[in-house]
Amino acid sequence: MRLTRRHHAAHEPASTRKVTMGISPTELNSSDVHEDTQPELVKKKIAGRSPTQIALDRLKKDKIAMTCTVIVLLFIAIAIFAPLLTDLFGVKLRAGDPIHDTDQFNFPAFGPPDHGFTMKAPFGIAPNTGDDNLAEWFYGARTSLAVATIATVISTLIGIVMGLVAGFSKGVGDKVITFVLDVFLSLPFLIVALALAPIITSRFGDKPDQLEFWQFVALLSALSFFGWMTLARLVRGEVLSLREREFVQAARVIGVPTRRILFKELLPNLIAPIIVSISLGLPAYVTAEAGLAYLGIGVVGVPSWGQTINKAVPFFDTYPLYLYAPVLGILVLVVALNLLGDAVRDAFDPKTRR
Repeated sequence: MRLTRRHHAAHEPASTRKVTMGISPTELNSSDVHEDTQPELVKKKIAGRSPTQIALDRLKKDKIAMTCTVIVLLFIAIAIFAPLLTDLFGVKLRAGDPIHDTDQFNFPAFGPPDHGFTMKAPFGIAPNTGDDNLAEWFYGARTSLAVATIATVISTLIGIVMGLVAGFSKGVGDKVITFVLDVFLSLPFLIVALALAPIITSRFGDKPDQLEFWQFVALLSALSFFGWMTLARLVRGEVLSLREREFVQAARVIGVPTRRILFKELLPNLIAPIIVSISLGLPAYVTAEAGLAYLGIGVVGVPSWGQTINKAVPFFDTYPLYLYAPVLGILVLVVALNLLGDAVRDAFDPKTRR
């Protein structure tokens, strides 16, 4: 009987034999017996999860990213509900009375810097005009986030379209778009922005309503048309590698239209770099809007953190709170957006994790 069993085992296929490497059943533990079933459980756990879902799970586990998300959402809520917040704190936008709210030196008649804290003006009031600084701060957050968001959306759309077309087309199309991209990269952004301001002012200076609109358009144009090049280059590089993949070649063979290949086949594979570009572009636009407003190129007729900084610089020695409030707002928002952008980049590309 023992010889028969040995003879039968010798003729069994190697794939059906159970090799124990000379270990008796009493030496096998539970992890050795069930190790074949563990990969199946892992596969079932991650089955059906897209790379975006995996990245979002990584992001949720990042405490810094979650803290920055809360801060950014707080600023967004302030921007959206600025009118309600001004009513809640009992302050009004640009409702100051220089005769009653300022003294003979045009300094605040109540609140800082010469008087104690008062809920009538928690951030104090502006010299010369008597406008409430807290109301200006609330509406300044709205202006900064609105300009940054619109500029980010416009520049992202331009960058995606130009990058897709340049990467997928061959020959003249790619060369023309690359040349345009290089031209925009060579133009000095600040000089172009400074040149736009006097042109708009001289053209619409006698029409305040139109001046406000065209200053806003000029600001968005300067930010958007000088912010799409980096994303376009990134998208173009990704498309150059993706267009040679089998699924793209198969789509071209069966006659799928080029537009569908670009936006249905290629674009979904570019979600990760696009999201990273957006998350890193927002803080840059917030800073750029404040900087241009400080130089007098920003929006007119509406509150802006940059305009407040421009007005507060001469009063830095005697009224520092007037300057600190908008500077701290920009600092906290930009740092939170930058840290959140770094976390998003690390979540979508684990190889860059620090």
